[in-house]
Amino acid sequence: MAPMTFIDFKKVLLDAEITLPKFSKLIKVSDKNIQSYKKKGEVPNTIAVIATCFAALHKEGHDYRHLIEALALQAKTKKGAGFSKHKKKKEEKS
Repeated sequence: MAPMTFIDFKKVLLDAEITLPKFSKLIKVSDKNIQSYKKKGEVPNTIAVIATCFAALHKEGHDYRHLIEALALQAKTKKGAGFSKHKKKKEEKS
């Protein structure tokens, strides 16, 4: 089976009755990160699986939002990004 296209992903989110911003907030992945898949035309397998499971659970009448929130997921943050990284390079050159 071919990878899930971004268009199909958006349709699955509709089936799960969740918006893309709310989906990204629920799974603790930045909205910008999810939107980047639009340019690629397809979503990674893990995102496709999550969205498909959410749609299936919703169809069966299960409150998947409550289940995911109970996991208390933490958003990943990049370490070392920003101005301090550039400052360090400048100091090394001196």
